[in-house]
Amino acid sequence: QVQLVESGGGLVQAGGSLRLSCAVSGRAFSSFNMGWFRQAPEKEREFVASVSRSGGWTAYDDSVKGRFTISRDNAKNTVLLQMNSLEPEDTAVYFCAAHTKYMYGAASRTIGDYDYWGQGTQVTVSS
Repeated sequence: QVQLVESGGGLVQAGGSLRLSCAVSGRAFSSFNMGWFRQAPEKEREFVASVSRSGGWTAYDDSVKGRFTISRDNAKNTVLLQMNSLEPEDTAVYFCAAHTKYMYGAASRTIGDYDYWGQGTQVTVSS
């Protein structure tokens, strides 16, 4: 059974930083492309960032580009999201997700492509 467990959320002031971590178990981590998504209150879940199986390809939503960095450690079965220069608009529950769909070396931005999801971790940015 595949499990994804997020950690690292919390309360931070605007301009601050947080690092989210997602530990994956139950299947070879290197078989997954990984993504981070977020959902603010009364809004739909949205794409934040994704990384390919090898870690060599990444993608970001325009709203976080230049501030967030996604990375993975295949030896530790972990994907990270380093979030800098946080803004109140970044407040949301952040979800880690995994997909096996072959993307020619890339990773999907589409929620429906993801096969497995974590339970989410709350990030709150105060102004």
